[in-house]
Amino acid sequence: MPIQPPPTDHGTTMNVMTPTAATVTLSETGLTVPMPSGESAYFNYYWLRDNCPTSFSSVTRERSFDIFHLESAPKAASAEVAGDTLTITWADEEHTSKFPLTLLESYASGNRRADPADLPRKAWFSDHYPDVHRVSFADLQSDNAAKKAWIESMIVEGVSIITDMPDTDEALTDAANVMGKVRPTFFGDYFDVYTHINPTNTAYTASALELHTDTPAEEHAPGIQFLHMRANSVKGGLNLFGDGVAAANDFREIDPEGFKLLSEIDIPFYCEHDDYDMRSYQRVIELDQHGEVSGLTISQHMLDLIDLPQDVLDAYYPAFCRFGKLLQDDKYIMKFTLQATECIVFDNHRIVHGREGYTADSGSRYLRGTYTDRAEMRSNYRALVSEGRFKE
Repeated sequence: MPIQPPPTDHGTTMNVMTPTAATVTLSETGLTVPMPSGESAYFNYYWLRDNCPTSFSSVTRERSFDIFHLESAPKAASAEVAGDTLTITWADEEHTSKFPLTLLESYASGNRRADPADLPRKAWFSDHYPDVHRVSFADLQSDNAAKKAWIESMIVEGVSIITDMPDTDEALTDAANVMGKVRPTFFGDYFDVYTHINPTNTAYTASALELHTDTPAEEHAPGIQFLHMRANSVKGGLNLFGDGVAAANDFREIDPEGFKLLSEIDIPFYCEHDDYDMRSYQRVIELDQHGEVSGLTISQHMLDLIDLPQDVLDAYYPAFCRFGKLLQDDKYIMKFTLQATECIVFDNHRIVHGREGYTADSGSRYLRGTYTDRAEMRSNYRALVSEGRFKE
């Protein structure tokens, strides 16, 4: 027999047990039902009605039910558990909902929905270069297993190298499209790094380029950077790559107060020339929803005049400089030469990169770059490893 709610008293409950139904407790605002684990859990009526399995289209996989159209607050007329399913008959509408108890249990504690792309990051140090994940361009175009392993390495370690890249503009687009769509910046869809006669950026010279993350002056800087080395025969110009997660994790242990300042206070960045004036405020150390370090935003050549109160700077600037010096320690920095036909791919919100100076007339050095977004990277990973909730 289904469980019937009391007709009037607000907040009262009723327990009824039958041979075929577990105990369900109904109240004015929701119901309490035993979970497979043996514990009981409370669920709000609005949440239950809105998330009835019939509320979602199996074709579009979007919600097709609009709870705003209900004339009165949803309330159960009766509810029962039979086997592994909770069945609710709703009052004031001709509708019945059936919920698998395993689904309900996954939402019982109010935790975020499990995310296959929420993988723990693996910090790495200067000796990581031989272990950087490598995948051929051809495999990325044809092998889903290779694609999955590549994206997983990017989520976990934040850096990878694509080998055997064709010497064409299209190759970079094709590689980027495996992970997402090309994400334009104020530099355009792509950028070419070589020595310019009239440079608008330090990267377009033969000078050393300090460790940095790209385009910090954008309100939402692009998440993933691709750098395709098309030619590299110059003397010097070693590539420098460091894991901001490793350095920031160490900084948290060494200087917890400094870490707190850098992870809680926004500072200004800019990028200005004749026809653009980009500005943003960013936190040097980024934290994720778990409170773990997810990355950095840092660039000395695009740091604006910090406009914090001067007494705040008494503590902020020393912490900022301590972290900047730590970040440059040889302990954290891989040094190598990216070869022609290689494309290095890295998380622009995690990996700091730069290069040593080189002799411009000693040979040819040409990089072509572009960006995609981290959200698209994680989206593609989920699609590769999960069937999704509503897929038939």
